[in-house]
Amino acid sequence: MNACTVPPPPPPPITPGDPGASDVSFTITSNQGVHPISPFIYGANSTRNIAANKQTLVRQGGNRWTAYNWENNASNAGSDWCFQNDGYLSSSNTPGAAVKPTIDLATANGAANLVTIPIVDYVAADKNSPNGCDDVRNSGANYLSTRFEQNRAAKPGGSFTTNPPPADDYVYQDEYVNWLKVNAPNANIMFSLDNEPDLWSATHAEVHPSNASYAELANRNIQFATAIKNVMPGAPVVGPVNYGFYGFETLQGAPDAGANGNFLDWWLDQMKAADTAAGRRLVDVMDLHWYPEATGGGQRITVADGGASVAAARVQAPRSLWDPTFVENSWISNPDQYNYGAIKLIPRMKDRIAARDPGIGLGFSEWNYGGGDVISGAIATADVLGIFGRENVSLANMWELNGNESYTYAAFRAFRNYDGSGSSFGNVSVSAVASDNATGSVYASTDSTNPNRVVIIAINKATTAKRAGIRLAHPNAFTGAKVYTLTAGGGANIVAQPDISTVATNAYNYTMPASSVSIIVPQ
Repeated sequence: MNACTVPPPPPPPITPGDPGASDVSFTITSNQGVHPISPFIYGANSTRNIAANKQTLVRQGGNRWTAYNWENNASNAGSDWCFQNDGYLSSSNTPGAAVKPTIDLATANGAANLVTIPIVDYVAADKNSPNGCDDVRNSGANYLSTRFEQNRAAKPGGSFTTNPPPADDYVYQDEYVNWLKVNAPNANIMFSLDNEPDLWSATHAEVHPSNASYAELANRNIQFATAIKNVMPGAPVVGPVNYGFYGFETLQGAPDAGANGNFLDWWLDQMKAADTAAGRRLVDVMDLHWYPEATGGGQRITVADGGASVAAARVQAPRSLWDPTFVENSWISNPDQYNYGAIKLIPRMKDRIAARDPGIGLGFSEWNYGGGDVISGAIATADVLGIFGRENVSLANMWELNGNESYTYAAFRAFRNYDGSGSSFGNVSVSAVASDNATGSVYASTDSTNPNRVVIIAINKATTAKRAGIRLAHPNAFTGAKVYTLTAGGGANIVAQPDISTVATNAYNYTMPASSVSIIVPQ
């Protein structure tokens, strides 16, 4: 193309006709609210059935990785199991054996990897748990020197090896980053600065018995992020990996919380100052964990099933991620408890970022809304994935909270593989507005390489069928649409339905099944 040639503007969207009487209206406008969807929001802390579920980001994280020793794959279970050192992550003593198979599998399936970097002072030295419940703290007053090795951000001199000598008393995380760089050269790797530091004094009292302070955590984040960037400058780094609401507010009652105010505000200030001093960004994504506290019928919605009251609360709970009019029933929002009102978590966090460290992303490396084996779990999960795309979240990884997550993963396939042949929601978000957010949600996309292709996700939160009046303002004139549905009766499968036709210009009157997720692909 000649440098002076200006491409013609895209054609204006066709004004849609009247879809007729409906219970809820969905209005899609393909030239408004346009922005790329991060490919990394469809992640999980698992590679379960990755060929079909098509997770885009695989995280190796959780409590087990806080004291992980990459040199011999020893780790400590912390409070999850007896505070014992063992070979749970891998029985092999080959460096990196606990991480390499997952990285290889994720990479082979086109997924990126989020690898945890321990940032505490000690990592496990051995796998000695002969009795199956062996608290390392019972090994003697000097157990930190006999059962652990000292964890350091950077190796003095920077002379790396991919096969470090065992039992040299030190483990270097920049050397681990180099090991990954050498041994997984084709992998897309991001790095997480440990896991839930606000809970270290409980989950990992064996290596960090006191509450972490604001200052300590910020210093550790800066030190270890610098070490990572010195080896892999282009690799994204995420932190502070808070566990939940009180972590966001006070780092779970940190000793310097009173003097410094809201933790995330203070942390963002420190990261901004560190970036300025370093002349580069050190932490790329402000990463949080989010397990909703919303309840229904006295039960938290994160339970496996919970019945009708929990289901009703579960399908509404994603609104706390964005909706300024929605106040959930939880100790966070209730006037007689924390009295936070509408949580609107993502806009609230983005406001913090814009005010203190513009340019840093927002991520949720652990989240789950419960109901993994029922349709309400699928509805909530699909709603969350749609919200993450629309609200420009940088990355996200679902955590398998319950034993059966079949409906959770079905919701992933609604976005990633709805026809079983790899067809997916597009990579560009466009404006999609529902007239009644309590009844239904709608998300719409186009493709960066094919802007004429539109995919609509329509969610019916009601337990009865609802007619959706869909208006689609788009340059193409469509006459029909292919439809796929996820319902309670489908056995966690997405089922192709008969095509539907427009009832007016780019207008559909579509009956959404009760408690369902519908994928509508205009033709």
